[in-house]
Amino acid sequence: MNKKQCTAAAKLIDILKNQGVECMFGLPGGNAIPIFDALAQSDMKLVLTRHEQGATHMADGYARSSGKPGVVLVTSGPGATNTLTGVMTAMMDSVPMVVLCGQQLTSNLGLDTFQEADVSGIPIP
Repeated sequence: MNKKQCTAAAKLIDILKNQGVECMFGLPGGNAIPIFDALAQSDMKLVLTRHEQGATHMADGYARSSGKPGVVLVTSGPGATNTLTGVMTAMMDSVPMVVLCGQQLTSNLGLDTFQEADVSGIPIP
């Protein structure tokens, strides 16, 4: 009896597919690896970029040309902060974009752990 384990990452991919997401743009790393693993097990397309900022600009262009939200997947810390220029471009032009990133364990937050950054607080200003 081999039941396939359902993870939060697999559920996330299922939810995105149910919302009509066909592809994502991103760069794998560290804390987002479980999501990338789930993505690899699905039929959703990943456009592998060479930099996180490029992923946001690609998702922006995709959203503008397709009318569907552009979805970006990156790791935490510098991966997430590298998306800010593309996120601000999309926000200023009202382009629909979703940026997903990994994050440290909650118990490690505030301890200056590997790739920790205040991702939700940085773009506020």
